[in-house]
Order: sequence, then structure tokens, then C-alpha cells
Amino acid sequence: MIQEILVTTQNALGVAHIAPMGVHVKGDDIIILPFRPSITLNNILDAKVAVLNYCDDVRIFAGCLTGRKNWPLVQADVIKGQRLSSTLAHTELELVRVEEDETRPKLYCKAVYSVNHAPFKGFNRAQYSVLEAAILISRLKWLSLEKIEAEIAYLKIGLEKTAGEKELEAWSWLMAEVEAFKAEQLA
Repeated sequence: MIQEILVTTQNALGVAHIAPMGVHVKGDDIIILPFRPSITLNNILDAKVAVLNYCDDVRIFAGCLTGRKNWPLVQADVIKGQRLSSTLAHTELELVRVEEDETRPKLYCKAVYSVNHAPFKGFNRAQYSVLEAAILISRLKWLSLEKIEAEIAYLKIGLEKTAGEKELEAWSWLMAEVEAFKAEQLA
């Protein structure tokens, strides 16, 4: 199973990094697969820890992909790391082993602490649309513009029917990225 999560890590100086990722869960194994090069990869290899943040504020997913990375953080409970202050739940991880790969190493982690902070009240279709659009934006250089535009047109249906202010703000950030990419392609 792949869960769309916000992963927080920090470097040796304590500088935090937030990254949206699809994290693989297989039994008790939590597998993080960051691409090379990446801050997340470097931080986990150096510190041997990370935090999974279960969050329903899709602005954070969209924001991280569009250069808006200053989201409030607090100290993790057990590991030397940080978590999002607005997360509904979080799991603190320790790195167990690394399966090397030139492009995308597999970082096998184990949960050392998990806690719920607030109830999850479900996603609306607009939140789903923003999450899916964020995944598309992360792949702009790999997918055809036609595919991206077709999927965005479909996702926009759910957005228009159920969005609140947060979802509309997140969507606008992502669409600005698409427009910038299109302009770059035409230049």
C-alpha cells in the first residue's frame, strides 16, 4: 500500500525539511523511496530518523511543491526531529536498513512512536483533487502536457463542487506551476 504523506526530516544543524511523498507500507515495514539527489534522502541517511505526518490540510502538500515550505513545526516526542504542528497524527521512524539504488534507494524504517492529535473527519473531493494535482505537478517533466491537462480538467470537476478556501488556495498554487511550465515549454 502507498500512503500520501508529509515526511519531515532535519539535517545535522537542526534545519527541518518537509516533503510530500508516497510512502510504502508492507506489514511492519515503512519504506521511503526518495529520488537522488534529495534533501530528504540526505537527512534520513545522516540522522537515521524521520517523521510521517498524517495531515488533511492539502495546502501543505501543494505548498511544498510550489516553494511554500514554511509550515509550523514542533519537536518530535521521541526522536531528534520535528513534526508538523497541524498534523492530525504522526509516526516517528528510525532507519533500519538501506537497499541501495542509483536512482531511488529504499529506506526501510520502523515506527518507534505514533500518536493521534485530532480526529480525521474525511477528505472531500476537492482535497482529493488537490492531492492528485500535486502528484501531477511533481511529474511535470515526465508526463506529456496533454495528459496533465486532461487529468487536471477531470480533477477540476470535484474541486469546483466541494472546495473550501484552503483547497482553492492550494489549487491556485498548483495551476500557477502548470502555467509556468507551459510558458517554459513554449519559450
